[in-house]
Amino acid sequence: MIIKKVKDEIQNYLADSSNFKGNCEAVYFPQSKSDIIEIVVKANRDKIPITVSGNGTGLAGGRVPLEGNVLATDQLNKIIEINKSDKFAIVQPGVLLRDLQVELENHNLYYPPDPTEQDCYIGGTVATNASGAKTFKYGPTRNFIQELKIVLPDGESLSIKRGKLKAVKNYLELETDNGKKLLLSLPDYKMPAVKNAAGYFCMPDMDAIDLFIGSEGTLGIIYEIKIKLLSKPKSVLSGVIFFDEEKKGLQFISEARDLSRNFTDSGIVALGLEFFDFHSLSFLTSDYPNIPADADCAVWFEQEISTESESELVQNWIDLINNFSGDLENSWIAQNENDRKNFHEFRHAVSWKVNEFIASKNLTKVGTDVAVPDDEFIEFYFDVKSLVSGLGLNFLTYGHFGNSHLHLNMLPENENEHKLAKEIYFKICEKAVKLGGTISAEHGIGKLKREYLLMMYGESAIKQMAELKKQLDPNRILGIGNLFDPEYLK
Repeated sequence: MIIKKVKDEIQNYLADSSNFKGNCEAVYFPQSKSDIIEIVVKANRDKIPITVSGNGTGLAGGRVPLEGNVLATDQLNKIIEINKSDKFAIVQPGVLLRDLQVELENHNLYYPPDPTEQDCYIGGTVATNASGAKTFKYGPTRNFIQELKIVLPDGESLSIKRGKLKAVKNYLELETDNGKKLLLSLPDYKMPAVKNAAGYFCMPDMDAIDLFIGSEGTLGIIYEIKIKLLSKPKSVLSGVIFFDEEKKGLQFISEARDLSRNFTDSGIVALGLEFFDFHSLSFLTSDYPNIPADADCAVWFEQEISTESESELVQNWIDLINNFSGDLENSWIAQNENDRKNFHEFRHAVSWKVNEFIASKNLTKVGTDVAVPDDEFIEFYFDVKSLVSGLGLNFLTYGHFGNSHLHLNMLPENENEHKLAKEIYFKICEKAVKLGGTISAEHGIGKLKREYLLMMYGESAIKQMAELKKQLDPNRILGIGNLFDPEYLK
């Protein structure tokens, strides 16, 4: 096991992609389950906080320590098994998503959860229940997790298989690998019926494994993960379609979403439906000069296709694009796999460029991660854009609009504008909650969004979350500051 304490050597573990910064005494790099247990037992005995760290691609400060020590998963980076016949893989948490996808291609397999940042660790995606473009069809990371092996805050280990252990109403009994039994009382709040990654996943009769997925390093340390895989599709139709009016682009997405979910004769079943407004396109023009000058917005879509269905599906998508006056002449349709990968890079570019801009101003990122019910989304979208536009703050919008999930990123130039951006952010979150939505559809809560989680669920629910954590972590050592204020743990 490696331990680093020199400040210059641990700086990378004191921030994430939101530019949120923290502090710690040391960074531990375990190389095995026994190393993790050794670290945790000592920390639990001495009541020293531990923050679990992935690769720093998060946007909510979850891996950033406030004090104590960091447990970095970098050395837990082995792909243990890829089973082609039964379509699963077993990996350690420090495996890069990018490396896993490359290895799976060699076996003609793929793993649908597709977060924007491919350099994330698999363990981080499980801890935050990450999602991405393909979430529209396949759902978030949660849907592909079959087994987890976890070290609990007291050093006990736990092995959980999906479908093997369920809660009875709001009570869940766990048994550790050593036979220790834990009876947990689960919170009884109701989660919103939208894409959601805010707070603990809790519901009556739930599968035990779902409690730990998305728990943001507060309930246990994941050291082994079994994931479900799919056969690699024979071909994927991919395109970036430009529209001269936002309303046309939004209506195109709504129609494509409805066709995809209703399995109509059109055969249209999109993998993803992503939107980029005029400001996003302008932000990308220097890197992508072939963006049409008169484009008001763009929609990126993909669909898996077979040789037999290709010509019919292409025509059905063309008809749909024409129905909403998409600019087919200047739009981008992938002719090969290289084109498709370039479109993925285009889709991801706006996100990293925003992060780069914010870091250059030495500010923390202020970008929404809200989702609302589908029937509320278009009106919600124009309302929040109007709110920001009226205050003279630079911004851009993009996101997973197939899931009614909006990333509105404000681009403050200084501290005063940053303060204004946070005030706007609060109002947008408040409006999303009132509509039955969520304040975090995919990025989690971490340390930056605790007040918004409180807004979403109310203090009673936050207290229930804290009580649940204390049942597994009575000495309050693991992931302190994530999800809710440490005051709730007293």
